[in-house]
Amino acid sequence: MIKVTEQAKQQAITLMAADGKDNAFIRVGVEGGGCSGLMYKLEFDTIINENDKEFEDNGVKIVMDKKSVLYLAGTILDFSGGLNGKGFVFNNPNAGRTCGCGESFSL
Repeated sequence: MIKVTEQAKQQAITLMAADGKDNAFIRVGVEGGGCSGLMYKLEFDTIINENDKEFEDNGVKIVMDKKSVLYLAGTILDFSGGLNGKGFVFNNPNAGRTCGCGESFSL
């Protein structure tokens, strides 16, 4: 459902270890907001909710709520350390328009 690049995997492992969350997974989602209408969410979590969907790619467990699956199908989670900022990047083929900073999108 979501692909995870090697850079994103390594950064997630590093950050989870630094936070003492070795048994955590990546929770991604979509919520209303941002300059384009929808914003990405990403956090490390250890609790799976009843309506969550679980996926795994490149040895990384990804969990998201059912609603977010519709918006994020086929997305590639990457990590960028470039000049435009450092952080996780969602390469979402479903996004019709994204804002300049890449943190929000619309369909």
